[in-house]
Amino acid sequence: MQLRDALGQGGMLITAWSSSPSVEMAGGFARCPFDAVTIDMQHGAHSEDTAFASARAIATAGKPAILRIPVGRNDLASRSLDMGFEAVIAPMINSVADAQAFARAMKYPPVGERSWGPTKALQIHTDHTPESYFRAANTQTLALAMIETRSAFADLDGILATDGIDGIFVGPSDLSISWSNGAAVDPNNEELQDVIAEIGRRARGAGKFAAIFAINPADVPRFAKMGYRLAALNTDPGILHAGAAVMLDKARG
Repeated sequence: MQLRDALGQGGMLITAWSSSPSVEMAGGFARCPFDAVTIDMQHGAHSEDTAFASARAIATAGKPAILRIPVGRNDLASRSLDMGFEAVIAPMINSVADAQAFARAMKYPPVGERSWGPTKALQIHTDHTPESYFRAANTQTLALAMIETRSAFADLDGILATDGIDGIFVGPSDLSISWSNGAAVDPNNEELQDVIAEIGRRARGAGKFAAIFAINPADVPRFAKMGYRLAALNTDPGILHAGAAVMLDKARG
């Protein structure tokens, strides 16, 4: 398990975002210069079968695998760790109670209530014995709570203080919907940028990691200055289209 150690080095990590249910594409991203690959089961088309197979493909390529679970699927959070994922992103964590329930699923006692059974994880993370995995898991596997509503922002300090929550993940599009009271989807809303910066500052002050979805790659350096340490770079169709556009532009002169 390597994601936490990489985040602790202080630079900005970039994760690819896999929404298409293709194990081959997820593994292909891991062989690109991305720092990690995230599998999306909330808005993406991945099933449990393709997500779990992707975790192995990503790890085989030497990169950490991250999973975004559907809303409220804390059972899937703990199961995904057993399958070898190093971090789980939980959407719509809008209260301390939501954060506590997520953390309980992610961490072994005494911090949480995760049940023992990481058979597939041990096949992927071959540097661990069962004993060393158990000792390391609560620290090395990361629980990232999504902050994407006004209510989550209002409860941010409590969410950050929740034992077992390792960091937060900002969803700018949903946050913009909530911030505008449903008027628009506008992650570039000027007022929202101050909110995003404040979330990064408070996460850093609480000693927790801050991550964010970057629709525009050009925003990543700005997020890094705000204290964010992980950025998700668009989605697989966006990456594919951008790559195709560059290649076609060169081919056509």
